[in-house]
Amino acid sequence: MKIGKYVTAVFLLLLFLFVSGCGQQANTTDNAAAKDQSIKIGGSSTLAPTVAKCADDFTEKYKTWNKVDASLPEEQIVIFVSTGGSGFGVKAATEGTVDIGLAARDIKDTEKEKMPNGKIYKLGTDALTIAVNPKNPVLQVKPDITTEEVKKIFAGEISTWKQLDERLPERPIVVAVRDLGGGASQVFDELVMKGTPIAKEALQIPSMGALAAKVMENADAIGYVSTGMVAQNEGKISVLSVEGIAPTTENISSGKYKIARPLLIFTKDEPKGQLKFFIDYLMSEKGRQVVEEMGFIPAAN
Repeated sequence: MKIGKYVTAVFLLLLFLFVSGCGQQANTTDNAAAKDQSIKIGGSSTLAPTVAKCADDFTEKYKTWNKVDASLPEEQIVIFVSTGGSGFGVKAATEGTVDIGLAARDIKDTEKEKMPNGKIYKLGTDALTIAVNPKNPVLQVKPDITTEEVKKIFAGEISTWKQLDERLPERPIVVAVRDLGGGASQVFDELVMKGTPIAKEALQIPSMGALAAKVMENADAIGYVSTGMVAQNEGKISVLSVEGIAPTTENISSGKYKIARPLLIFTKDEPKGQLKFFIDYLMSEKGRQVVEEMGFIPAAN
């Protein structure tokens, strides 16, 4: 199955995705018991599809926990993955409503203080591309822009394509950004805007997938779209270079492309039992392969 089709399916269920290796019907008591033993994961809409794919592979391979390790009970593996943004992931993890939080940004010191016994793991690296619709003539006229031009576009100081370059049409630029709960909005503010407010007219989008979709559907849209989303929608999203540097794997890995961010999973307490085994799977070579398949750069071993 192609990645793009898989991700589409994931997002249809992502509000509260249920991943299970058993298709048999169970009675109410069994369902309640399974829910009690389930692993609950939530946070970054950028990272959630990758973790959901790993959960799907994990449950398909093992079905029950005793097949993961003989010391574990013979119980069905049940893993829930939900989205809601990096801020939600941190809040839910610190409050104990999820077992694993997901964030596509660094964890702040004030957040770490709320989970002093927790663990943070880096799954990979993502970058925020300056993405446009493939039909946009800016790709031929001005495929490389400066950081200052990016800042002015997202601040609304450059509001038409012609203002960006005289050779471009006199059409309004449609700016699309993540809402304030998303890790992307915080990373973009820190690395590009540096405190300058986003334009009031900008469209605030509730997930990275929806932000990518807005760029795909509107020829005049521009947004900061995850490299993973660009890879998962090949040919439907195009990207601009910034300061002469394209967001390639090599440039992101080397640090030449500056608008990059970590992809993290984390727990409030030291993970044990089933939770530890699944985290080990996420951090294994199989997990790294999924991270790469989804268009991100896996963390080094």
